[in-house]
Amino acid sequence: MDLLRRRPRPVQAWRRAGAVFAWVAVGWCGLITSCAKNPGGTSATENAGKAGAPIKVVFQTNWTAQPEQGGYYQAHARGFFREAGLDVTIVPGGPGAFPLQKVAVGQAQFGIGRSDDLILAVQQGLPLVIVCAQLEHDPQGITVHAESPVQRFEDLDGKTIKAVPGQAWLDFLKLRYKINFSVVPENYGYAQFIADPNFIQQGYLTTDAYYCGLQGVKVRVLLIADSGYDAYRVVFTSRDYLRQHPEAVKAFVQASIRGWNDFIDGDAKSAEALLTRDNAENTPELTAYVRSALREHRMVSGDPAKGERTGLITRDRLTDQLSILRQLGLLTAPLSVDQVATFDFLPEDLKGGTR
Repeated sequence: MDLLRRRPRPVQAWRRAGAVFAWVAVGWCGLITSCAKNPGGTSATENAGKAGAPIKVVFQTNWTAQPEQGGYYQAHARGFFREAGLDVTIVPGGPGAFPLQKVAVGQAQFGIGRSDDLILAVQQGLPLVIVCAQLEHDPQGITVHAESPVQRFEDLDGKTIKAVPGQAWLDFLKLRYKINFSVVPENYGYAQFIADPNFIQQGYLTTDAYYCGLQGVKVRVLLIADSGYDAYRVVFTSRDYLRQHPEAVKAFVQASIRGWNDFIDGDAKSAEALLTRDNAENTPELTAYVRSALREHRMVSGDPAKGERTGLITRDRLTDQLSILRQLGLLTAPLSVDQVATFDFLPEDLKGGTR
């Protein structure tokens, strides 16, 4: 791996409703054509009605295999999906993966993404629904050198940030903190950052310190979730699949939560082997670092003092996200929490915390 090149990360630059509609329409039409030639939605559930046969499902991730998806690989490797009656195929994402559209048209039964992206996709007509959290808090952040004078979001005023233009959280920071800053397009490289101690770039809490540390550079990450723009990483399915196969949705949610708890607190070697198989960059050292960061910052389980638990989504937090997207002008029509999420498939011990 080129150590001065960062692992690209999945980012949706939702900006204008018209742009979103165009993005959805193009992807939707292309995938409908693809499904007509190879109907993945049909084959994925063909065994569901046979006694004792596991239900086949395709799980489309939003990016290449990485430890931030480790709970699903753990559930697969340790047989948790199989014990729940599922035969799960994990399909790694990447550029052009389009998990939102693939799930919407039945090429995949489950996908992962950000809750704000799901909300905006639903607004544009994709029949999707959030069923649980992948991560309670998004690891996305703003990375600065350890000695940088930027200590708070307010300190970004007047600065330049390398980031993907058009992301909602950029506008949120400007509005929330009454600041202004310039954005130069992200190129997913570390070279400029390593060379310039004053450089600021969009980053990831779980990996930037690891990769920069290999170059002898210490960093800090201002977590976007700490700004008040606190999106979930979520698991979603289609409305049709939810209606037709509720037992599969419940099984996938509960086995995934079990996998995440085991990946974080148990022996992760089973998941490690699969992650390395699907992406050679996932060394044991990287996986150990990411697991430690996820655990230390409670990305998976959240803060128990706040009632957060692995997999939990709450009505209050999703309501807040809807409100923020309206304030930013990205939600232009009425949309309720129940139109974007269901709480019915969470384990019983989580349902009391979904307020």
